[in-house]
Amino acid sequence: MDLIDILTSAAFWAAAIRIASPLIFATMGELICERAGVLNLGIEGIMVAGAFAGWIAVWAGLPLWGGVTVAFAAGMVFGLLHATLSVPFGLSQHVVGIGVTLLATSLTFYTYRVVLPEVSSPPKIEAFQPFEVPILSQIPLIGPAFFAQTPLTYAAFLLVIAVALVLYRTPLGLAVRAAGENPQAVAAQGLSVTAIRMGAVIVGSGFMAVGGAFLTLSAFDSFFFDMVNGRGWICIALVVFGAWKPGKALLGAVLFAAFDALQIRLQQTPIGAVVPYQLFLMMPYILSILALVLMSRRAEVPAALMVTFNKGER
Repeated sequence: MDLIDILTSAAFWAAAIRIASPLIFATMGELICERAGVLNLGIEGIMVAGAFAGWIAVWAGLPLWGGVTVAFAAGMVFGLLHATLSVPFGLSQHVVGIGVTLLATSLTFYTYRVVLPEVSSPPKIEAFQPFEVPILSQIPLIGPAFFAQTPLTYAAFLLVIAVALVLYRTPLGLAVRAAGENPQAVAAQGLSVTAIRMGAVIVGSGFMAVGGAFLTLSAFDSFFFDMVNGRGWICIALVVFGAWKPGKALLGAVLFAAFDALQIRLQQTPIGAVVPYQLFLMMPYILSILALVLMSRRAEVPAALMVTFNKGER
């Protein structure tokens, strides 16, 4: 009965949507990169950098949307580094991505210590507040869960629609998808595969950073170490779960978030008094792995993903 009460609770689904929001931003960013043929393992560090950049910008006096813009710009800078090393120079995307994660994370921690050398606890900011959509927020169950969120959550869902429209309804999207499937065909049309891939990585990294900024500007009101806590790696798995399609990736993000919200609530039930809490912490990851195995068997990987393109080669 406790499980049924949880799953039919508006508060549970509101929490699931809130937990899913940073995953949606970062997953869309990773999806854009991989659709163009580049695996971006720098996502974890870029999210950390975005979380810090957005928070410190607002703490310094910028408005909240200014903080989001700063986070996006910070992500683009690391995306430019990743794209430069992995696309025109053709270095290993795995090594470059891990290097970007280490650089972004270490640089963030160093900057934090330089800016706030004697602060024992991070200062707080005035974060985004929930905005209830008129009429829609009054719908039973659905309204409080989906239409009483912060503006950044609404932006995350709008981003999914925008990415889907661009990828499947515009010449730019066709070029991005072709760069990840058949870059030779793109070059034959007189387009620059290098420019398309670099642009995709730079923009995608910006969205990853906004995913990190969601944590400091919307979910919480301050920055603390390890707040990203592996979400970047989860987003890479969500791209595979979604078969490199925005809609399915969105479903995967909400599903993982629901598992995460569920384990938190199960710990507060009579079951939680008997079962070790570590098992509850494992639950969303175990269920996500099972779902990933089932879905990925039918997924079609972009043919040129992680394949270096050199103009003139076949």
